[in-house]
Amino acid sequence: MKVRRSNRLVDMTRYLLDHPRELVSLKFFGQRYESAKSSISEDLSIIRNTVERWGVGRLETLPGASGGARLTPLYSKDNAQTVIDQLVKAVDDESRLLPGGYVYLSDLLGRPDILRKVGRLIATQYIDQDVDVIMTVETKGIPIAQSVAMYLNRPFVIVRNSSHITEGSTVSVNYVSGSSQRIKKMELSRRTMKEGANVVVVDDFLKGGGTMNGMKSLIQEFGAHLVGMTAFAEGQFDGERLVDDCTSLIKVDAQDGVNKHLSAKAGNYLDKVFQTKE
Repeated sequence: MKVRRSNRLVDMTRYLLDHPRELVSLKFFGQRYESAKSSISEDLSIIRNTVERWGVGRLETLPGASGGARLTPLYSKDNAQTVIDQLVKAVDDESRLLPGGYVYLSDLLGRPDILRKVGRLIATQYIDQDVDVIMTVETKGIPIAQSVAMYLNRPFVIVRNSSHITEGSTVSVNYVSGSSQRIKKMELSRRTMKEGANVVVVDDFLKGGGTMNGMKSLIQEFGAHLVGMTAFAEGQFDGERLVDDCTSLIKVDAQDGVNKHLSAKAGNYLDKVFQTKE
């Protein structure tokens, strides 16, 4: 049954959002709505103009028999700034201060609205790069990795701190915790990642960089390639970090002890992501 344009636009947008970064042929849409390719092309132009105007996506159309349309969700610089400001406001609360200068973030990282924004922010950083898999370490980085994976339309893998029988054969590395200077171990199932894979690493909190550096070593053990590292929050660290190329959405100055203090501000995300793109 032929579909009216208004209904077609709604369903077409929904379908493209449900299949981010996936090339969908014009023939598919034509058959779905019993419409001519010329009508579908006009609809796609409307969608393209709308998502670009509001700074929430990029719609590409590729000509030819093997062509089609591909929608990439993203944030414009202005939208990213707005989201970063919201995250800073949510974290800038001294009641979040934990012993050792850590910050309580679990409530935020359990909220779907926050995770959608964080996932789209991080995905925006890597939309023009070849990414095969998103990596994180258990446990608090898991919801972030899942959200990023959804927007990039790529699988995510979870690095474990101990063996799980359900993981099968694993690759393990020892790493030094950047904050405590203790030697720890992390491992990843051999089945989760192929040699030569391009990997984005995400985590909830960056302090000394030991965990990030451990995942970097694990990627090398797999013969894979590190594309980039992004943390939701970067904490203050007085020593020398074990990684120096990590992007952070927000930066937290947290001091425990007699003079307790916590303040949050924007991390280096905006400078790194949009200076590069511009």
